Amino acid sequence: MITLHALQYSRATRVLWLLADLGQSCNRVDYERTDEFRAPDTLSRVHPLGKSPVIEDDGLTLAESATILRYLAARFGDNSHTPPVDTAEYWRHEALFDGVESTLAPAAMGPILASFRGESVPDAARAALNRQLDFISVAVGDGPLLYGETAMLADIQISYIIALLARFDLLAEHPKVAAYWDALQQQPGYIAAVRSAGPMAPPA
Repeated sequence: MITLHALQYSRATRVLWLLADLGQSCNRVDYERTDEFRAPDTLSRVHPLGKSPVIEDDGLTLAESATILRYLAARFGDNSHTPPVDTAEYWRHEALFDGVESTLAPAAMGPILASFRGESVPDAARAALNRQLDFISVAVGDGPLLYGETAMLADIQISYIIALLARFDLLAEHPKVAAYWDALQQQPGYIAAVRSAGPMAPPA
């Protein structure tokens, strides 16, 4: 059975979501955040960088949620969480999927951290975030999700950043993204994940 090392209020919820969609259980090891909202030192015993999520499966240890999601889809022979391979939509999906951590997250974390500390968001940081959220609004299109009614890997991947933005009221100028977040929260896999491990974002 796959072991998932899951940090509280973290990207690990993405992994639980996909596992729920796939009907797969796991041995979950939970870690609470420190008073400084950091990962505990015990996670560094699992991965040298002290990261979460991390999975262990038959001697393989993997970090990075994007890699883990792709691994699980391959591991369980799932092709329902991406458009058909070798289509243009598949590659658009892959660009959205990889862009979450490479492009969206760097633009989002500045405003998120400023809001977490009770500080105002600098104009330049807000403009950079707004550009990313405008892009997501276009990607959602007629919605409710990126590719209609069913969550794809890109939807699961994007959910954590959107959850944090919603938690800190950073979606007010982007009603289409806010509606997208509402739709994500209605997905059965999301509901199962947060019932099991708690919310993605920290409470108010």
